[in-house]
Amino acid sequence: MFFFISISFILTSLPSISQSADKPLQIDIMGGNIQAMPIAISYFSTEENLKELNLHKNIPNLIANNLINSGLFKLLDRDAYMQNPDQLNAPPKFRDWRIIDAQALISGKIIKKTEDKLSVSVELWDVYGEKRMFGLSLSSNIKSWRRISHIISDKIYERLTGEEGYFDTRIVYISESGSQKNRIKRLAIMDQDGGNHKYLTDGKSLVLTPRFSPNQQQITFFSYNGIKAGLKPSVYLYNLLSGKIEILGQFPGMSFAPRFSPDGLDLVMSLAQNGTTNIHIMNLKSKKTNQLTKGRSIDTSPSFSPDGKKIVFNSDRSGGQHLYVMKRNGKNAKRISFGRGSYATPVWSPRGDYIAFTKFTRGRFFIGLMRPDGSEERLITEGYLTEGPTWAPGGRVLSFFRQIPQQNGSMKTRLFVIDITGYRERELNTPEDASDPAWSPKNIN
Repeated sequence: MFFFISISFILTSLPSISQSADKPLQIDIMGGNIQAMPIAISYFSTEENLKELNLHKNIPNLIANNLINSGLFKLLDRDAYMQNPDQLNAPPKFRDWRIIDAQALISGKIIKKTEDKLSVSVELWDVYGEKRMFGLSLSSNIKSWRRISHIISDKIYERLTGEEGYFDTRIVYISESGSQKNRIKRLAIMDQDGGNHKYLTDGKSLVLTPRFSPNQQQITFFSYNGIKAGLKPSVYLYNLLSGKIEILGQFPGMSFAPRFSPDGLDLVMSLAQNGTTNIHIMNLKSKKTNQLTKGRSIDTSPSFSPDGKKIVFNSDRSGGQHLYVMKRNGKNAKRISFGRGSYATPVWSPRGDYIAFTKFTRGRFFIGLMRPDGSEERLITEGYLTEGPTWAPGGRVLSFFRQIPQQNGSMKTRLFVIDITGYRERELNTPEDASDPAWSPKNIN
């Protein structure tokens, strides 16, 4: 559950933020191996009665971790700072920060408004341009200090990169435990950095392929929940606000790989029946279902384009397993992948500029990208059983999962994050094995 946060922004007008007095201080993240920007993030000034909560350190530390994990920023050693947090309540002495080569400075102040509510004010400074880039003030319940930190991180990231932030988001995934013969799979959810971890299902029934709704308050997933009651494995909806789970309906065959439309009104999925697997679309209000693909082929893993007008999916209709794009109504299906190997789990970038996919070729698994017309295919990471890409908001970062063979013959399954350049890959910490991640849209509440 999220606490309401009131946010007010104080933005200065800057034609561009500068790295020197007359050059913009903005990272070009379109390239490959980017040199991290050195930044200073001071501990925040605060009142004595708040210091025992340690938020004056926890909040800037979480902001620093978010920015460092993006791979675009380097935190300068705080022991080298020549001004303390209280001194930064006034404009900083820019010369002191240029000495340690800080290109940007983040300072802040925390005030307790009521017994359970606080106010956090943050300022971002261009050290070489000697200008304030923006001021930001947030009020919230003390318990939601982590979300405050993520929102601040997004604003700093957006101001310094020109790209949409993704720190105030969550990831739902399949938590796995137990032996390979008796595997327990539960729905789990966490902040994008692994915090606020929570299990959503009890593991009594197998769950797979969770996906967020555009409003972030519902998750669709595939489950064997109704097997004992005589129901076929089917698609379910989990309401994050109420915790209620509902089945979307009984179909003649088995339904799987569900995914929301961008407007949240429809669900696209695959239905297997009579030896074939085709793609269907369901209106969530009327529960009416229309079949989009027909034939004897296996059509799976549908994903909408950001504007909702097209669907990418994989199919073996040409013999091998390849990617196709069709209109929302199922017409004009066109093959877009022509490389060697098998393609699977396509997912459209939030910006619409790329389609991410899993590829298996020459005995190796890859995560790759291509343009929506199939051009510019490139592979950005590989590994033993590496699959299941999912996009962060902004379309510059992806998560995926990978099985890692262990010396004792067992497998470890973990989530990873990587950006579209193929650099800055890192593992996401989870309490147990983890697979099939789905990144949420930006928080809207």
